[in-house]
Amino acid sequence: MLAISGQPGAAQAAARHAATTTRHGARTSVRRPPAMAHVPANWNQHGLASWYGTGRQNGHTTASGEQFDPDALTAAHTQLPLGTRVRVHAVSTGRSVVVRVNDRGPYRGHRIIDLSPEAARQLGIMGRGVSTVEIEPAREADEEVASATR
Repeated sequence: MLAISGQPGAAQAAARHAATTTRHGARTSVRRPPAMAHVPANWNQHGLASWYGTGRQNGHTTASGEQFDPDALTAAHTQLPLGTRVRVHAVSTGRSVVVRVNDRGPYRGHRIIDLSPEAARQLGIMGRGVSTVEIEPAREADEEVASATR
């Protein structure tokens, strides 16, 4: 039906803004927790991560206003302040990487973070689609590079 209306991007835009349509055509919005003002030093999160950044996202503007770069070590998170650096540890591979939050999401499933393709590659989870991770605030000494097994 979207192809007939000539607006194939309408469904994608609605998904990006977390709007849903009821079966009667009314639009509703999905309630998301508000973004945090700052990240406590002892904050951490454990859950599922995925990666995003197919050809459709290349060159698109992220929530922070910068262009999406699949080769950068960046991520999308629903609550963390934009610009926050976090260490993401992949439980299955034992690798970790420091990424900078520059976008909002993920909006699908029970995922807690969406990683750029480069971050997923360095964590060794690119082929898995979804992987269990642990997230914690990056320390000042942490660099934005992947580490070996900890």
